[in-house]
Amino acid sequence: MEILIQNNQDQYPVDLPQFQSQVAQILENLEETECELSLLLTDDAEIRRLNKTYRSLDQATDVLSFPQDEEAVNESGETLLGDVVISVETAARQAEEHHLSFNEELILLAIHGILHLLGYDHERSPQDARVMKDTTQTIFEILFPGRRPSGTSDF
Repeated sequence: MEILIQNNQDQYPVDLPQFQSQVAQILENLEETECELSLLLTDDAEIRRLNKTYRSLDQATDVLSFPQDEEAVNESGETLLGDVVISVETAARQAEEHHLSFNEELILLAIHGILHLLGYDHERSPQDARVMKDTTQTIFEILFPGRRPSGTSDF
């Protein structure tokens, strides 16, 4: 398993070793251990630009996912899952709304983004939304026993 993290923002400190370890736990719980994942931590301005470019939505968002082709592999033969982009700026705001720590919110968004890379899609149907929400909560509770997002969270 290879997890590549690029932190393009300096407004909010992120414990990158802890974040990487927790992302590895997410992948292990999803039984995705022979893979490569790229994560970009950025600000609202950059994620807004990406959202406008790739989704024609001129607004910031919390997380974007860019899956690779199913057959794509790296030099080691591991599956290339794709890229997850998280707005750390939005995560900091949402953490308070969801009654989570900043780190918990980052992990919640990472789970959401990774599930999208694996084909989960909450926008397809109410049933798919329920499956994605349940899977998100299950993984979140494994990483943070006794904790659940609340407030306005769609997760």
